[in-house]
Amino acid sequence: MASSDGRFAPSPSGPLHLGNLRTALVAWLRARSQGARFLVRIEDLDRGRSRPEHEAAQLRELAVLGLDWDAPPVRQSARDALYAAAVARLAARDLVYPCWCTRAEIREAAGAPHGDLPEGAYPGTCAGLSAAERAERERTGRPAALRVRAGAARATAHDLVRGEIVATVDDFVVRRGDGTYAYNLAVVVDDGDQGVGEVVRGDDLASSAPRQAWLAGVLGVPVPTYLHVPLVLGPDGRRLAKRDGAVTLEDREALGEDAAAVRARLAASLGLCSPDERPTAQELVARFDVALLRGAGPLRWDPVAGPLPAAAG
Repeated sequence: MASSDGRFAPSPSGPLHLGNLRTALVAWLRARSQGARFLVRIEDLDRGRSRPEHEAAQLRELAVLGLDWDAPPVRQSARDALYAAAVARLAARDLVYPCWCTRAEIREAAGAPHGDLPEGAYPGTCAGLSAAERAERERTGRPAALRVRAGAARATAHDLVRGEIVATVDDFVVRRGDGTYAYNLAVVVDDGDQGVGEVVRGDDLASSAPRQAWLAGVLGVPVPTYLHVPLVLGPDGRRLAKRDGAVTLEDREALGEDAAAVRARLAASLGLCSPDERPTAQELVARFDVALLRGAGPLRWDPVAGPLPAAAG
């Protein structure tokens, strides 16, 4: 059985905003309330956007909020050998194939009806190419991505907030045309390698859970349990972002709000304290209950008008 170890896995492409920090807090509280390890993984597959200074700032922000971790952070950019080995295992079973489709071609093909696959799914255009057809595409010089052969499998991911997430899995990319390993592969390999038994992350990633659960099963690694945290939205109803004003820890500190006050805001939004309390991180561990997130929808916050609202539940 998979362990209950948890993790927070930010991409070092910019500062963490309050929505990210709220998810990190939930991930840390969930692990600590179970006596499990908590890990930090730096998801820097996007080499063009990842920056060491962002990584350093993110680790500082987690630390000043009182969130600690039990092993040195690992970086996905240093784990290509693990990802390559996973792709080789898939290839040995004829479960990957090259795909030369452009994004425009995929959009056009995905808009047409294609059997059991959901709308917008990759319809398997390159899955059945003959050797001659593959050779013709190779001669164009266009780099090929690698896709898995999922065979429109039905997959289920168990979520502690949403319940069962069931979806039909399309032939998704595991390695991009530029050689970069895809998120859906890397996260499965990393969680299996690190012994992560519960994946806590933002609700915007819930739709990828069945794909990842399916791939974990194919690779023979334990399938984790998921906990997708409802998002924090800006005043316009879109996911909270830098455009919404004072949404980072640095922004709040510049306004005279220290890390303890920010942690209290986040905890109050989870129903773990009243707005006027300043509980320590350890005090929050004793109060944490995942049931507080069940039935809670996205939170809308105006960074100018006031604190995060309390979660419903």
